[in-house]
Amino acid sequence: MKPHSFPIADLVPHAGPMLLLDALISVDSHTLTARVTPRADGLFDLNGEVGAWLGLEYMAQTTAALAGWNGLQRGETPRVGFILGTRRYITHVAGFAVGQPLLITATREFEADNGIAVTQCRITSPDGTLLAEAMISAYQPDDLAAYLKEHA
Repeated sequence: MKPHSFPIADLVPHAGPMLLLDALISVDSHTLTARVTPRADGLFDLNGEVGAWLGLEYMAQTTAALAGWNGLQRGETPRVGFILGTRRYITHVAGFAVGQPLLITATREFEADNGIAVTQCRITSPDGTLLAEAMISAYQPDDLAAYLKEHA
C-alpha cells in the first residue's frame, strides 16, 4: 500500500461532526487504512472514552472511503452506501480512549456487480495491538435517487 495525504473528506459522503475519520494513511485497490482519534465533543464520549460499539461506524466509514477511492480511480464521485450487516464484531476493549489515535483497516474480500461488497475490518492501536475486528457487508446503489424512490 502507498502512503497518502489525500483528504479523507473527499472519499466519504459524511461531513461536519459525522465525519469521524481524520486522515487517509495508505490505500491500494483492495485495502485502505485510515486514522481516527476519538474526540471529546459530546457526540459519543462518556468519561474520557467512546464505547467500542462506535468501532462499527469507524469501520463503515473506512469501507466507504475504500469504495470512494476506487470510484475516484474510475472518474466517479463518492456515493452513499448502506450497511447490510456485520458478522463477528469482536472487541478486545470496552471502549476507545479519547485522544488516543486508532488505525482502521478495511480490506475488500468480495464485490459483486450489483453493488454488494464485503470487507474485513480491523481496528488497531498505532503499535499494532488488535482492538476490534468484523466483517462488514454493504450495498452501494448505482443510482441513489432511483433506489430511494423505489424503496420509499
